[in-house]
Amino acid sequence: MDDQQKPDGIVLTEAQQKSRRQRSIAIALALGVLVVLFFAVTMVKGTGVLVRPA
Repeated sequence: MDDQQKPDGIVLTEAQQKSRRQRSIAIALALGVLVVLFFAVTMVKGTGVLVRPA
């Protein structure tokens, strides 16, 4: 293959790019909600989280 005829790779349409962006935002929001939930549970439990049975 010539150096001048390199394949462009996968080119997404506008609809595919929009769908990918929306999916990424949804995943980020879900992850953020989980982080906040875990933090809230940890704060509610307080120092009891650190107590381990011997």
